[in-house]
Amino acid sequence: MLLWRVARHLLAIAGIVLLGGLISATLVRMAPGFDTDERQLDPHLSAESVRALQESRAGERNVLHYYSAYLRGALHGDLGVSHALGQPVQSLLRERWPVTLRVAGIGLLLGWLMATALAFTVSLSRFAAYEILGTTVSGAFLCIPAAVLALLSVIFNAPGYLAIGLIVFPKIYRYSRNLLAKAYGMAHITAARAKGLGETRILLWHVLPVAGPQMIALAGITVSIALGASIPVESLCGLPGIGQLAWQAALNRDLPLIMNLTLLVTIITVAANSFANVSNERAL
Repeated sequence: MLLWRVARHLLAIAGIVLLGGLISATLVRMAPGFDTDERQLDPHLSAESVRALQESRAGERNVLHYYSAYLRGALHGDLGVSHALGQPVQSLLRERWPVTLRVAGIGLLLGWLMATALAFTVSLSRFAAYEILGTTVSGAFLCIPAAVLALLSVIFNAPGYLAIGLIVFPKIYRYSRNLLAKAYGMAHITAARAKGLGETRILLWHVLPVAGPQMIALAGITVSIALGASIPVESLCGLPGIGQLAWQAALNRDLPLIMNLTLLVTIITVAANSFANVSNERAL
């Protein structure tokens, strides 16, 4: 039964990834100025050079033809060449992925530690002042755009993962706090308190088994949030990762690079959500 669930999720991942790549290529192709290239504005280029630049994207005008050719090349390990950087996409991803993995991973871990520590403290203390403090702090960070937090990290010379941690923190805290509050309102928690059980034992033995599966599902969602936050953070902080590469690809309408990055993020996001769903089903 578990193997069937895993196979079903793998098929869903494959379908979503293929559809995401096609949609990405279509949106880039329909974007204004797709056929333009800043290098064509160079007055030193000859007419033949300008014509060569225009013909270099001729194969991308038909989205279905380009996407089918890309899939055939990807099956053989060829992900194409970046128009803007003039390098194979595979080498660009291999060089920059460790930076994003470190920054987004540490930031996500930091955000979870801050959010769950505050949520558990508020739940265990049962003081209105802690509840107000948690709501105020999380609401304040929730209202600050990701780009502003990234800019503040540059101004104060803070590490990029701190900005990502503060971006995901309010979303994790508010959802976790609501889950804990809902669990504490159940009848068996009231009965446990009436029997004189301590708050720590109630949390470990009666609250977490109820809220835990949904928090596992939340972990899968926060992976995509951290990856999305890495784009402004890496771009503004000058970190040579996947986020900065995605920003450069969007500015240059670099279809091979954009599509590969879209597929990569889609695979990671869907895989994280599927892993959370499978873990949740096993827990239930």
